[in-house]
Amino acid sequence: MLNSLPLFELTPDLWLDIALVGVWLGAIILLAESLHLWKAADPEKVRKVVHIGTGHVILFAWWLEIPAWIGIAASIVASAIALLSYKLPILPGINSVGRKSLGTFFYAASIGILVAWFWPLQLPQYAAIGILVMTWGDGLAALVGQQYGKHPYKIWGMQKSWEGSLTMTLVSYLVSSLILLAVQGNIWQTWVVSAAVALVATALEAFSKLGIDNLTVPLGSAAVCFFLMQLFLV
Repeated sequence: MLNSLPLFELTPDLWLDIALVGVWLGAIILLAESLHLWKAADPEKVRKVVHIGTGHVILFAWWLEIPAWIGIAASIVASAIALLSYKLPILPGINSVGRKSLGTFFYAASIGILVAWFWPLQLPQYAAIGILVMTWGDGLAALVGQQYGKHPYKIWGMQKSWEGSLTMTLVSYLVSSLILLAVQGNIWQTWVVSAAVALVATALEAFSKLGIDNLTVPLGSAAVCFFLMQLFLV
């Protein structure tokens, strides 16, 4: 169980789990910085490598049953580093697109908020859905929109594309349905709730500005999934 360890106890196994997560994050950051240094990819694609790759820490935390306090503490540290990186040349490969956005900060904060919400409830699948909808859905939507977005539209002065929004919807549905299918099986709620999550996530991504979609999408997706499941499974 997620809370089976005494509060704040660090056992050798837990240290190993933390090390595995650290190795994963280090590999992602090293890859991104290498791509940036050698100019092997444009800055936006480098950011998406980090955006998608680091989101999988939520799966490590779930599968390895890492205690909530570690996830929250890591989120606080990452949020502080993200804020510093906007003023100091920390990890230039991540913050080199010249965009006025707090997306990296919101990204780190959303992980801590979802862990604090769902770990005590023993329902980590909802935190995983929220984070992975953001990482894969938003990440791929941006890349597809930039590469193949031939049908643009504007909301609040922001230009989006129907191709990107459709990608957000499809990927969000796939992420949600796969996780719910693994946890609760092939029941009608899995498919209906996943569709609702996909639509809400797409709307939140379209209307969010200044990187706040890295907060609204994961929290909104997780909340919709959680509350609808509570409603439909009664």
